[in-house]
Amino acid sequence: MHDTAAPNRADAEALDAADPLRGFRDEFVVADEETCYLDGNSLGRLPRASLRAVADLMEHEWGGNLVAGWSGWIDEAQHVGDLIGRAALGAAAGQVLAVDTTSSNFYQLCTAALRARPGRGTVVSDAANFPTDRYILEGICRDRGLRLVFVDDDSGEGAVTGDALESVLDDDVALVTLSVVQYRSGALHDVAGMTGAIHRHGALALWDASHAVGAVPLELDRWGVDLAVGCTYKYGNSGPGAPAWLYVAARHVDALQVPIQGWFAQADQFGMGPSFERAPGIRGFQVATPPIIGLRCVREGFGMIERAGIGAIAAKAARATAMMVSLHDAWLAPLGCTLVTPRDPSRRGGHVTFHHAQAGQLSRAMRTVKVVGDYRAPDQVRVACSPLATRYVEVWDGFARIRDLLADGAHLRAAPPSSRVT
Repeated sequence: MHDTAAPNRADAEALDAADPLRGFRDEFVVADEETCYLDGNSLGRLPRASLRAVADLMEHEWGGNLVAGWSGWIDEAQHVGDLIGRAALGAAAGQVLAVDTTSSNFYQLCTAALRARPGRGTVVSDAANFPTDRYILEGICRDRGLRLVFVDDDSGEGAVTGDALESVLDDDVALVTLSVVQYRSGALHDVAGMTGAIHRHGALALWDASHAVGAVPLELDRWGVDLAVGCTYKYGNSGPGAPAWLYVAARHVDALQVPIQGWFAQADQFGMGPSFERAPGIRGFQVATPPIIGLRCVREGFGMIERAGIGAIAAKAARATAMMVSLHDAWLAPLGCTLVTPRDPSRRGGHVTFHHAQAGQLSRAMRTVKVVGDYRAPDQVRVACSPLATRYVEVWDGFARIRDLLADGAHLRAAPPSSRVT
């Protein structure tokens, strides 16, 4: 099954030797060097610095300072937000908060955007968008009596084209919300071009960057993005359930109002007054007490991204996805797999998806040979290189083991399909 078109293991070893990011792997907890962890697009590895940061917080700040610690913690969501903005989003200070969850931030910003476009009755999203985004939009539109339009993928690559978007845009559209990188296919949208089209019709654009942040270069300020949300636990390596982030462009910060008016957004927070008066700036989008322990993990994860440089990270992600595509074509395609992710490097993010009729069984079987990817029902497997933690040879070995599983077939017959394989 070895094809001369595929890179060999020596090629992968050479890439690792020349990798400017190779030293970062030593900064992560790697419990088993034999495991090919190709699921950093779902949950990143644990940085060793996060262990130290949380222990120091617990012992010296909380343990030693008690409630006096709030003198330093009170603005931590803003400080960490600024770090995320400059390290990974192309966002100037004062536009990003590290708070809450992606879903709650998405709800808040969608509602704020709709309030800012009264008299318009249509919301547009993508039929293949991440489920929680679609579900939240359905609820908002039902409650507000708005029309929700889902654009179908017409590209053949799991993404919405500019033409498909233009076909549903008119002066009744209040909000368009799409994902920067499609969670299934790994396809990368033209954020700048599509945002421009949205603005020409007077609507606001909200981008979900959960599957992009920390893997591809983002330039939210330069692209004219209005609003964005994303998580921190994928390529940001900040841990399960780590606080998410929201972005509000400076031109909108003092104009938009989110529906949940919490005490952290109160202008005189500790005055405990009888009515709400919104704090100026990005603080006006914060609801409640920031999760300080989680924010320390975010700070360490995105501090690593800042040190490495998003350009170097994106370059490695591009080389690794190119290797995956080559290995898929040489080894997996002859065994019944079909590539879902775009072949054009400029049209994909940091993960690669392929189709197989027994994808559920294959995903379970992969775990038996120490390859961790993830399964998306009904028939897709996703794999990724998380650039700071993953080696090229880890990618090569993982694909070699998948090839051997498919060629043998015994594990596929033994393992039942399941949508719960993550």
